[in-house]
Amino acid sequence: MRGAPAGAFDFYVLALSWSPGFCQLEGSRKGSEQCDPGRNLGFTVHGLWPQFERGFPSECQPSTRAPSRLAIEETAGVFPDEGLARYEWRKHGTCSGKSPADYFRDVRRARDRIVIPRRFESLARDVRARPAEIEGAFVEANPGLRPDMMALVCRRGVLQEVRLCLEKDLRGFRRCPQLDDAGCGFGEIRVNSAR
Repeated sequence: MRGAPAGAFDFYVLALSWSPGFCQLEGSRKGSEQCDPGRNLGFTVHGLWPQFERGFPSECQPSTRAPSRLAIEETAGVFPDEGLARYEWRKHGTCSGKSPADYFRDVRRARDRIVIPRRFESLARDVRARPAEIEGAFVEANPGLRPDMMALVCRRGVLQEVRLCLEKDLRGFRRCPQLDDAGCGFGEIRVNSAR
């Protein structure tokens, strides 16, 4: 819902992009820095999105409240590039009810809360896996997380993103049935290796 009141949302979704899948499907074509040769990125933050039980707010405050250079420095090592951080602020961060610096600190806090399963730290080759296996690896690595608190995003049978649902205060995970219903299905998907 465009232009919703800032701070009026139910929970957050932390979207972690699986860079090899994103780059194969669209990022390289768009010239995304995330896909530059030699970066060898795995999971990176796509965004931290305020969410309603059904739907989500977007662009909640005038875009004149652009992040300062100091606020953008908060994104180093979290987002794959500054352009994405700025875009995410305009579309989603303005709905958090926080300043740009506080929103970006929350993005880092949310990302630091998540343990990436070891099997995804350095894939030497493309693998095939069922979505339930990938969810299971995240559940095992993150106490309190359950499959109904996350969703995988795939395109053309390739893993593109893992989305995790967090309480508004970022202290715990929470159920998000609407997101979970939009997952990858049950068949095997390809998990591309970093290049």
